[in-house]
Amino acid sequence: MAEPADTALITGYHAHIYYDDESRPHAARLRELIEGRFAVAMGRWRDQPVGPHPQAMYQVAFAATEFAMIVPWLMLNRDGLTILIHPESGDAYADHAIHALWLGEKLALRLDILRKLIGA
Repeated sequence: MAEPADTALITGYHAHIYYDDESRPHAARLRELIEGRFAVAMGRWRDQPVGPHPQAMYQVAFAATEFAMIVPWLMLNRDGLTILIHPESGDAYADHAIHALWLGEKLALRLDILRKLIGA
C-alpha cells in the first residue's frame, strides 16, 4: 500500500449535476435549492458535453468546510439526478477517476481528456 495521501491537499470540491432534456427542470429546481442553502459558486449550465463530462451538467464548487453539510443534503435531495462529487487536489485526473464519489448512476467519464493534461 502506498503512503496515505494528505487531505490537506484538498482545496475544495466540485459537484457536477448531470441532466438531460427530461430532467432539466429537476436540475433547475435543485440548483435553486442549493444556491439558497449553501455557500457555493455555481457554474454555468453546460447543455453539451464538456471536458471529461459525457452529458449536460452544471458545476457546484464549494469549500472543504461545506462538505459535511452539502453532500448529505445532496444524497437525500438529488431527485433522481446523477451527481459526481470530487476533490480539488491539484491532480484533475485522479480527482475525477480515482477519488470521485457518485450519487446515482456512475457515468463513464471521458478520462482521455484528463490524461492528455498530465501526459499519461
